Amino acid sequence: MNQISEKELSALNDLLSGEELLIKKFQVLADNCGDAEMKAKFTEISNEHKEHFRSLYSQLS
Repeated sequence: MNQISEKELSALNDLLSGEELLIKKFQVLADNCGDAEMKAKFTEISNEHKEHFRSLYSQLS
């Protein structure tokens, strides 16, 4: 595996933090939404960001 530079690691950390924040935000929206259709959409978006997070995190291994 190629070595990750400090700059790349910093950028990856920023991206992971952003994805984590989006996961939490959309999960809170889903948890507090009364409309079933909107709740499902917010949950779907949260899950998409979880996948983004996993994909980015896999670059560390």
